[in-house]
Parts: sequence; C-alpha cells; structure tokens
Amino acid sequence: MFAIRRRIRSAASPSSIIVAAAALAILWTGPVRAGGPTVIELFTSQSCYSCPPAEALLGELTERKNLIALEFHVDYWDDLVYGSAGKWKDLFSDPAYTMRQRRYAARIRNSGVYTPQVVVDGVVQTVGSRRGRVMRLLERSAGIEKPVLVSVRHAPEGGFTVTIESKAGRPAASVLLARYDLKHVTAVEAGENKGKTLTNHHVVREFRELAHWNGKPLEIPLADLRLGPNQGCAVIVQAHEQGAILGAAACPS
Repeated sequence: MFAIRRRIRSAASPSSIIVAAAALAILWTGPVRAGGPTVIELFTSQSCYSCPPAEALLGELTERKNLIALEFHVDYWDDLVYGSAGKWKDLFSDPAYTMRQRRYAARIRNSGVYTPQVVVDGVVQTVGSRRGRVMRLLERSAGIEKPVLVSVRHAPEGGFTVTIESKAGRPAASVLLARYDLKHVTAVEAGENKGKTLTNHHVVREFRELAHWNGKPLEIPLADLRLGPNQGCAVIVQAHEQGAILGAAACPS
C-alpha cells in the first residue's frame, strides 16, 4: 500500500497558500460581491486505513454555514489486496472522481494523487486528516471574495432553478451539479478497514456539467431534480479546465 501513501507528504505549505490566493485574485478584477461559500472536496476511499479521521472531520464541516463539503470516493483502492483481509470495493467509488482528483494533481502545485486529500476552492490542497492545515486553508479561503453569485431556489412547478450572475466580466466557466447523500454508515467486511463501521457524509453520487457559462446572467431550470430525505445538492461555477471555483450555492432543503 506504500505506493499510494507515499505521496501523502505533499501538502499545502505557507508559500503555496499565498500563491493560490494570488492566483484567485488575478482571476477576477473590477467590482464584485462576496459570492457564495467555500467549497472543500475530500478524496477518500473506504479501503484506505488512514481515511476515517479525514471523513470524520468532513462530517464536522458539513455543519458549518457558508461551506460546501463534498466527499468524492476514488476507485484506485478497490482492487488492492490487503493480506489475509483481502480487498474491499468502495460502495461509492467512481472512476470519474478519480479522474477529477488526477486533474487537480496535474494543475495544483505540490499536489499528487493520494488519500485522504482535500482541495479547497479548486486551488490549494492538503492532507485531509491534518485538522490544523485544513482549518487554516478554510480560514484563508473565507477571506477571499468570489466573483460569481450563485443561487438555487425551489421552482414553483417542482425541482429547482439556478441563477448565476456577476458584476465583473467573466471568462468561460463550467456550471456543475453535485448531488450527494447526506450520510451513510457502512460495515466494512474486508480490506484495510476490515471489521470497522465507517460513517461518511455528503457522499457525492452524481457530478455533472449543467452548462457552459460565458459571464452573462444565466438561469438554469432543473425541473426534474428531486431530492430524497437523505439527499442534498450543490451548484458550483468552476473555471474551465478544472480551475478555481468562482462561486457556489447549496440547494435548499
């Protein structure tokens, strides 16, 4: 398992945080409104022994206001055999989420592909179980104004309506929908976490692009989107090529 964990030392340094903040500042100019919450993404796996502490921390963060916490389960642990405990296929893993993590690794300085990893606002990363570093990243991100105002409201005919606007001219960006399950409790029967009962929060089950955005006011109807009692969703505006997150909003309950 060392081949996967060896990258775990690659984490956010003070200099990388400063660089990320500078990059965000360059992305938008002109008058802006503070737009939306911070977005934190945790890349994890039920087969990763060191991941439960990061998942517990994310669970705490889901209770915070002005923060969207998303848990993406990667699939590269699914086929790894852990001695006599065998292998465990993560019930929520998806190769698309592994690809999302790899795209971040190719773009973010001092990054890599490992678990547990968090990415904050699409620009900076650290080890997801290192509470102090995660909190510092969130604190710094909260002080940076986002240029795009995203709102999600219930539609009269059912479903939701997404509205996106910005006072500053914006380059092209992607409007993304994340639909997630609020909580899951899983008894793990094999692999590194054999015999443990894991609790996961805001587990992403669907992640797709809703539209391309060119900087002009945009309204997107989501008439067919229905949420069950254990479900939530969020809409994210992210610079193309999986760049900085420019704005976001959680769906109302």
